[in-house]
Amino acid sequence: MNLTSDARRLAGDLDFLLACVHCGLCLPECPTYQVLRDENDSPRGRLYLMRAMAEGRLGLSGAAELHLGRCLGCRACETVCPAGVDYTGLLEGARADLRQVNPPRARRTRLALWLLTGAPARSVYALSRLIRRLGISKLLGRLLPGSPGAAFRALSATAPLSRRDTGPSGVSAATVQGEAGATYALARGCVMRGLFGHVQDYSRTALAAWGYRELPLPSSGCCGALHSHAGWPDQARRLARQRIESFETSGARWLASDSAGCGAAMKDYGAWLRDDPVWAERAASFSEKVRDLTELYPAPAADAGASAASTGSCTARVAYDAPCHLLHGQGIEQEPLAALRSMDGLDVEVLQSAATCCGSAGIYSLQSPQLSRDILRPKIQEIRDGDYDAVITGNPGCIMHIGAELRAAGSDVPVLHPAEILSGSWKAERSST
Repeated sequence: MNLTSDARRLAGDLDFLLACVHCGLCLPECPTYQVLRDENDSPRGRLYLMRAMAEGRLGLSGAAELHLGRCLGCRACETVCPAGVDYTGLLEGARADLRQVNPPRARRTRLALWLLTGAPARSVYALSRLIRRLGISKLLGRLLPGSPGAAFRALSATAPLSRRDTGPSGVSAATVQGEAGATYALARGCVMRGLFGHVQDYSRTALAAWGYRELPLPSSGCCGALHSHAGWPDQARRLARQRIESFETSGARWLASDSAGCGAAMKDYGAWLRDDPVWAERAASFSEKVRDLTELYPAPAADAGASAASTGSCTARVAYDAPCHLLHGQGIEQEPLAALRSMDGLDVEVLQSAATCCGSAGIYSLQSPQLSRDILRPKIQEIRDGDYDAVITGNPGCIMHIGAELRAAGSDVPVLHPAEILSGSWKAERSST
């Protein structure tokens, strides 16, 4: 869990920074280091920079701003760190300090957050859906160069399944054994609600088939993940309090999340608010009740036999790419695979690069588009070489970023959310040629 708190900025973080034993195990796991080959763009190098900042040997501008700004926050380094360094908490605290040295960048970031999660968000997403529905995003994605073209291709990647892709498939309520009558509330969020409403409908379909009953949230806004990653902890905690209060009012047993980034953030609310005497206990209790959609997949019923498992000939071969904030942030590795592999006729292969960030990282792909695409390039090549029918990943930013770059590379392989598979809403036949 993170220990993020603006009461514990870098000046008071020296003990946490000294926890790094400088072993270097994080270097081969760091996407930016693998592309740039610069020690300053590795977790160990960034910790050195943060330590120099904390000790007053390095200012906030220049090297510190450059290299800390390049970090994706993918948390792969935390998975392999033998010393348990709270890298994410340190990074987010440092970014909160760095806002003061580059006011124009801070204003651009705040504007992006406001447009995506604030008062204009409903209109922004409504316009985006209209552009998508009319096919404008697909057209402009082909015609426009650079970042504008990538943005429209990413929007196209959010489109719902076409009718020809849909078909009967999946596990029914009769073949699985869940918690009888267990209740859940679905975290709708901002990007998921705005661009992936169809995915959330598929999530509800799957959860209903598994025996869960939905209770509505009185309100469901942004979870604060984007704000926390960007170095705006006060806003992140304000949104966390709103989400906690809304869930408590719902009376549901679980809070289901179908966005890996949101799920990781909400599971960290206990850490975000650990210094708040009013909210600390409520936040910790809330975080314990957050579940990724695939964590709620029930075990096969004892009498279901092979009917709940994938049987028969393979009708679709798909690649699974693990979202960083699911694998590294939440430590969830096997649950999505178990659920997906239960689907009849589905051959699921884990990408060799599944543990490596795709480069999306919230609004990172908007702020550092070229580096983001450079990080993604090997994964795109692996997908193209694999001749898959689809790619499956459980985070909206990953779906958009991978989908956009596949289109740029001339591939029409769809990038799907696990809910689209688990609800039985997608079915593909393998080509015989």
